Amino acid sequence: MGASTIDQLRETVRGPIITADDEGYDQARKVHNAMIDRRPKAIVRPANAGDVMAAVDFARENGLDLAIRGGSHSVPGFGTCDDGVVIDLSSMRGVRVDPGNRTARAEGGATWGDFNAATHAFGLATTGGIISTTGVAGLTLGGGIGYLDRGLGLSCDSLVSADVVTADGKFLVASELENEDLFWALRGGTGNFGVVVSFEFAVHPVDMIYGGPMVFELDDAADLLRWYRDFIVDAPEQFGGFPAFQIAPPLPFIPEERHGEPFALFVACWAGPVDEGEAALKPLRDVARPVAEHVGPMPYPALNSAFDALVPPGLQHYWKANFVTDLTDDAITAHLEHGPKLPAVNSTVHIYPINGACHRVAAEDTAFAYRDANFATVIAGMWPDPEANDASIKWVRDYYDATSPHSEEGGYINFMSGDDQSRIRDNYRGNYDRLVEVKRKYDPDNLFHVNQNIKP
Repeated sequence: MGASTIDQLRETVRGPIITADDEGYDQARKVHNAMIDRRPKAIVRPANAGDVMAAVDFARENGLDLAIRGGSHSVPGFGTCDDGVVIDLSSMRGVRVDPGNRTARAEGGATWGDFNAATHAFGLATTGGIISTTGVAGLTLGGGIGYLDRGLGLSCDSLVSADVVTADGKFLVASELENEDLFWALRGGTGNFGVVVSFEFAVHPVDMIYGGPMVFELDDAADLLRWYRDFIVDAPEQFGGFPAFQIAPPLPFIPEERHGEPFALFVACWAGPVDEGEAALKPLRDVARPVAEHVGPMPYPALNSAFDALVPPGLQHYWKANFVTDLTDDAITAHLEHGPKLPAVNSTVHIYPINGACHRVAAEDTAFAYRDANFATVIAGMWPDPEANDASIKWVRDYYDATSPHSEEGGYINFMSGDDQSRIRDNYRGNYDRLVEVKRKYDPDNLFHVNQNIKP
C-alpha cells in the first residue's frame, strides 16, 4: 500500500489519520492492556459516520485487517492490529438525552462515564458496567453486565436502536422495526457485524443509590458466599451487589496497617428508595462484621466510577470467566482456595448476579444466550509489572481450572481472553448457528474478524 492511498483517504475524511510517520503514533496505537503491542498501518479517528464508512471501504478495498476501538478496554486487544486499519472512535463521544421519552443516544466512542454524566442530570440511567472508563459500545455489544442489571436487565436489553456501518460500507439502522436480524445479533454478538456509530437506549429513573464497598476478613468469606448464593435468589431486584476478592488498596477508610492484605469484599448497590438502603443491607451485616466500609447514599455515577483508579491504562491484563447456574459448595471451596492468592492490588474476582430482570428475556430473544445463569464470574488478572506475567497468568489459569468444573461451559464474551476463541460456540449455545447466518448476510467475507470471531 503506497502513501498516496492513505493521502487519498485523508482527503475523504474529516477526522485525523495517524501513521508511523506522524508524531503521536506510539501513543495513538496504545490500548488499555499493555500486554498488547501492535503497529497498525493507519489509525483513523472519525469525526462522523461518513468517516467510518470511508475507513471501512478503505480497509476492505485494500485487503487490510480492520480493528474497531471504542473504550479500548478489550482484554485481548481487539481495538488494534498489526499492519491494518484501526477505526478509533474516541472522537465520537457525544451523548444526547431525551428526558421526555426517556431515551439517550450515545456515539460509538462514548464511555459509561460520558453516558452517566449526561443521563444523571435528569435522574436517569441504564445498566452500565462496573468501571466508568469502559466503552458503551463494547459493553453493550457483548451483553452488558452491571450494577443495575437485576432491576433493568443487561445493557443490551435497554437498546432501542443502533446506527451501524456494515462491511460493504453502508449505513443501516437496526431496531425491532428494521433490520431486525442485525438488531438481534448486535445484542450480545459483539462487533462481528459492523461498526455501531450510535446507540439509542431506554433510560430509567435511577438517581441516588445506597451502597459502596464493604471489606470482610477472609475467615468470613465462606459465610459471605453461602449467604449471597441463597439471598440473591429472591432478593429485591433493586439489590445489585456482588462479592469479590481484593487486596486492600491504600484508601483512608481502610485501617492503614491492613493495606496490602487480601480480603473478601462485598460491593453493595441498592437502587431502590435511598431511605430503605440501610435496611436492605442489614441481612448482609448480619452475616459478618466488616473490617472497613465506605457505604452510604451516593449518586449512581459515583459508584460506577469508584474502582476506576485500580484499573488505569497500562496494566498487564489476562482474564477468564464462566457463567454459573448454581454456586455450589464445591465452587465456593475453589474460590476460597484461589481468591486470596491475588497477584496484585489491581487484580480481583467478582461474582456478578445476573438473575431478576435478566431472566425475563428469553434465551433466543437476543444473542446473549445464558438467560438461565444466575451468576457471571470473572477472574480479572491485572498487574503493573510485565516481569510478573508468568506467575500472574498461572494464578488466573489455576483459578479457572478449579472453578470451571462447577460452572457452565460458556462465559461472558466481554471477559474472554485472546486464547478463548475455541469457546465461541459454547458462549452462544443454541444461538450460535443463527449468528452465523446473520454474519453471512452482513459480513460474508469476515472483514470484522478482529474480535471473538463468529466465522461466516
